[in-house]
Amino acid sequence: MTLLDWGVLVGTIVFIVSWGLWKSRGSKSTEEYLRGTRELKWPTIGLAVMATQASAITFLSVPGQAYEDGMRFVQFYFGLPFAMILISAVFVPIYYRLNVITAYQYLESRFDLKTRLFGAFLFLVQRGLAAGITVYAPAIILSTILGWALEPTVVAMGALVILYTVTGGSTAVSQTQKQQMVVMMGGMVVAALVILWRLPSHVSFGDAVDVAGAFGRMNVVSFDFNVQDRYNFWSGLTGGFFLALSYFGTDQSQVGRYLTGRSITESRLGLLFNGVLKIPMQFLILFVGILVFVFYQFSTPPLLFNETLGERMRGSGQAAEYAALETKWEEVQSSKRAQVERYLSAEDEASRTGVREALRAAAGEASQVRKDAKALVTRALPGAETKDSDYIFIGFVKQWLPSGLFGLLIAVILSAAMSSIASELTALGATTTVDFYRRVFRPEASDRHVLIASKLFTVFWGLVAVGFATFASLLDNLIQAVNILGSIFYGTVLGIFLVAFFLKFVRGHAVFTAAVISQATVIGLFMLSDIGYLWYNVIGCALVVALSLVAQSVLPRGPEAAPAPGA
Repeated sequence: MTLLDWGVLVGTIVFIVSWGLWKSRGSKSTEEYLRGTRELKWPTIGLAVMATQASAITFLSVPGQAYEDGMRFVQFYFGLPFAMILISAVFVPIYYRLNVITAYQYLESRFDLKTRLFGAFLFLVQRGLAAGITVYAPAIILSTILGWALEPTVVAMGALVILYTVTGGSTAVSQTQKQQMVVMMGGMVVAALVILWRLPSHVSFGDAVDVAGAFGRMNVVSFDFNVQDRYNFWSGLTGGFFLALSYFGTDQSQVGRYLTGRSITESRLGLLFNGVLKIPMQFLILFVGILVFVFYQFSTPPLLFNETLGERMRGSGQAAEYAALETKWEEVQSSKRAQVERYLSAEDEASRTGVREALRAAAGEASQVRKDAKALVTRALPGAETKDSDYIFIGFVKQWLPSGLFGLLIAVILSAAMSSIASELTALGATTTVDFYRRVFRPEASDRHVLIASKLFTVFWGLVAVGFATFASLLDNLIQAVNILGSIFYGTVLGIFLVAFFLKFVRGHAVFTAAVISQATVIGLFMLSDIGYLWYNVIGCALVVALSLVAQSVLPRGPEAAPAPGA
């Protein structure tokens, strides 16, 4: 990185953090620290909701996902706008009426304490592990750029975010996310423009899209129904709907964002703002990955995108074999470039059809060379991680972006990291404090005591996240790992809330029994079946609702729930 890159990076991050801490100055009470001051307007809420979901993983993994698998991941978000409508109509008014700090407080007022604690427990497990993946993603950037060992970088990154989160609380998180979101999206637009500028002069924007389509990367929508297919129209519309409904409606990291609104209307408008803009935003980030893919059809990409691994191979006992693969890689890429040029110069569709088949054959040959290289790495460096899709975009940024813009893109990814991690740690600390510590263990504690405890719990979850981050390199693709983890737990939690909202005659014993059975079933399906993970949200939710109805008819009717003391 040049001095200009460092200036842009440090200046952007320092400005955002300073702004958030200044805006949150004077926060004294536990409620204000955990929930904020409830003064935010809908644009800030909408951007905070988007920024919470758009972690560093989004800007690292999603372009790599598109590079390897095309645009079809965008279908994951097709159900989200409908979820925003339902949450705005049903969830938000109830949360405001009960004046809750966490979503799980409502479960005790509706059911009983054990159901509240079970819902909160599932959130803590899922979000606590996901926070580890979120910490790991930006650590990849710093370790790749600066040449640091990954594990110490994970620890340093986690420590910085813990310090920032504990100091500012919920208000600082919400206030900084608006600036972070502007930086994120502005940076991705700049990246797309730079990639187009870097393409050969005879390749237009339309040609770039055409080349991507020839390789099967413009696969935006698939109407093929297949429960084992992770991304198609039906899984996105149904599974995506249930996942979004649970994430935005019951996950404290999101509920805590829109409960900072000055009114129900402001919170609703913020959620609907997210529902309108989320799909275009994800489309843009995926399309940046597509443009990187097209760029590398005219310029040879690395054989291994994790350049540190390539350097280790060149110094290993299999260096000669690896060099031979690199030579073969250059030859395959040269042949593929020639086919791409033939495709672009073809005069009619009939001519292009034949060339398209040759293109895909060349792509298959290139894919085989990469597989051979990864197999060689496994033999030469036992235990080395060969999955490198999360390095694709950052590797391109490092090599091809001009000075200054490189620093801006790193600021984009680190801003996303700070935003998402801070939201997660704040939510984890709030849930542990409100739903467990203050409710069960120290209901008589003073406000100052609870405030100190909430900061300590935030630190604790930060340490858990850092610990789990050390295992994140074993995961295939970070964005998929986060969504799979969420899908395992979100369906059950959503089912509990839907029963609470719509099945008023079902009591606590019935829904608790149904939730435990449903969660065990989903975990079993994850371990033993090949069902696409988006369907876990549907299955878990449907099981809770159905089993609650059955359990209510056979179990003794429990007592009516009473409002929680100090909840």
